[in-house]
Amino acid sequence: MSTRKRLSPADSRQMALQAARELLIEAGPQAVTLKAVAAQVGRTHSNLLHHFGSAAGLQKALAGHLAQTVCATIAEAVAARRAGLGTARDVVDLVFDAFDSEGAGALSAWMTLSGNEDALDPIFDAIHTLVDEIGPEGEDWQRVREVTMMLVLQALGEATIGRTLAASLDLPFGHARELAARQLRALLPRGEGETVAG
Repeated sequence: MSTRKRLSPADSRQMALQAARELLIEAGPQAVTLKAVAAQVGRTHSNLLHHFGSAAGLQKALAGHLAQTVCATIAEAVAARRAGLGTARDVVDLVFDAFDSEGAGALSAWMTLSGNEDALDPIFDAIHTLVDEIGPEGEDWQRVREVTMMLVLQALGEATIGRTLAASLDLPFGHARELAARQLRALLPRGEGETVAG
């Protein structure tokens, strides 16, 4: 007789997405398969098919899961910076970490190269929603969108080719983060102190 805990569909789906995220970070996007996730959570392949429909559906759901989690964290960092409790570098580090250590960059590149570009829609939707939510009163709306695009493109590039590119230019890996922070401070300054060191 099975002692496996019976979960609600929402809990089962959430558990599968968390396992998929762990596989993504540990082994890369090619490891995020229905079979691997099913084994990770002790469910059947057909159970995951029921929740996601296909491997592409799982990857799209994972992209949405990552984007929502990351965007919520970035929104908090932006709010802290506006309140004088955080810096431009804090915001940059969160965006870059999302694409590097959290796996969004590898997942984005993998899905684009495998022709599954529509699976990135949840990431773009979450970024659009984030910009709508953080769009401040009295701040240049176009500038906020431009800065967002700049940070996301830089973070994606850093996650995919940053280490090799930095080495070829005799620059330390991570230097792109400081360059991005400088740009953020210049484009959306938050006060005298931060324009120099924040």
